[in-house]
Amino acid sequence: MKFSGQADFNHKRQDKIGVLVTNLGTPQAATGKALKKYLKQFLSDPRVVEIPRVIWWLILNGIILNIRPKRSAKLYETVWTERGSPLLYHTQDQADAIRKQLAEQNSHGETDNIIVKFAMRYGQPSIESVMEEMQREGASKIVVLPLYPQYSGATSGSTFDAIAATFTKTRWVPHFRFISSYHDNDNYINACAEKIKAHWQENGRSEKLLLSYHGVPRSYLEAGDPYYCHCQKTSRLIAEKLGLDKEQCITTFQSRFGKAEWLRPYTDATLKELSANGTKSIDVFCPGFSADCLETIEEIAEENKEYFMEGGGESYHYITALNSEPLHIETLTDIIRHNIQDWIVEKPMDNEQRYTLAHSPDLAYKPKV
Repeated sequence: MKFSGQADFNHKRQDKIGVLVTNLGTPQAATGKALKKYLKQFLSDPRVVEIPRVIWWLILNGIILNIRPKRSAKLYETVWTERGSPLLYHTQDQADAIRKQLAEQNSHGETDNIIVKFAMRYGQPSIESVMEEMQREGASKIVVLPLYPQYSGATSGSTFDAIAATFTKTRWVPHFRFISSYHDNDNYINACAEKIKAHWQENGRSEKLLLSYHGVPRSYLEAGDPYYCHCQKTSRLIAEKLGLDKEQCITTFQSRFGKAEWLRPYTDATLKELSANGTKSIDVFCPGFSADCLETIEEIAEENKEYFMEGGGESYHYITALNSEPLHIETLTDIIRHNIQDWIVEKPMDNEQRYTLAHSPDLAYKPKV
C-alpha cells in the first residue's frame, strides 16, 4: 500500500501547528476546457448534488458538461484578472493576512511554529496537496477553517469529507480540529454590520437592504441541513446591529440551478418584485460569501442590478464582500486562535527531545525516595 504525505513519523522534527483555510474553488483559467474539468469535479460531489449517482452521471456527462462550460467560461472572462479568479487571490490574501496577524499578536514568538496555508475544495491548490505539504513541514496538529460562515453539507460538510479522505492515505494522522461554522460569531456579525455602515456613510442609505445568500435545494433543508436556519440567524443579528426591521432588511437566496425548488425567496425574483412595487433604491450585501467571486461580481453586481433597474428601480448598490477587510481578518484570526490557544500554551517538547527522553534511562523519570 502506498502512503502519501508524512508517511512516517519523524522523531527528530519539531512539532508545528497547521492552520488551513479553505474555500469552494475556481477553474484554472477562463476557458471551456478548464471549466469542464472544474465543473466535473464540483458537480460530481454527492454532497453537492443529491441525485442517484447513475441518473446524475448520465445528466452531467451527457448534457451539462457539453453545454455549461462554454457559457460559464464567458462569464469568468468578465471577472478574470492578472492574478487569476477573484476567489483565488482573495483567499490567498486572507491566508497571508491571517498569518501576519497571528505573528503580530504575539510578542514572545509563540507563533514561530504555526504554518498557515489555504486550499480549494475543487481545483487548485487542492486540499490533499496542501495537507501533504503541511505534514511534510511538521504539522502535528491541524485546524481547518472553511470560509463558509453558515454550515451546509454541500460546503463545510464536503470539505470535511475531503480532509478525511486525505487522512486515509497517510500512515500517521495528526491531531485535528474542524470549525464547521461561525454564522453567529459576534465579531463576524459586527464586521458585516460595519461594512454596511461604511457603505452608507460614503454613498447614503437606500430604502431597503437585501441580504443574499447562495441557495441550495429545499430538499436539503427538509433532510436536516441547518444552512437555512444559519442564514436566517445571521440576517437577524445583522439587522439588529443596524437597527433594521423585517421590512427594511430582506433575506433572499441566489444562484439556483435546475428545475427543483430551492430555498426561497429567490434573489432575482425578489428584486423584480420590489422594483415593480415601487422600491426605487436598494443595497445588496452577501454575508455568506467571505470573498468576492463570480456569484457576487457578475451575478449580484451586474445581472441582478439589471433586473432591478429594468423593473423601475433607480439606485442599486452592491456592497462588496468582506474579503481582506481588517475587521474580517481579525474575526477569522480570533476564531482560529481560540481553537489553537491550548496548543500554543502547551508548548510541547519537540520530537527529538521526546525521543531522547524515551530512550535515555538517565533522563527518565525516577521517583523520589
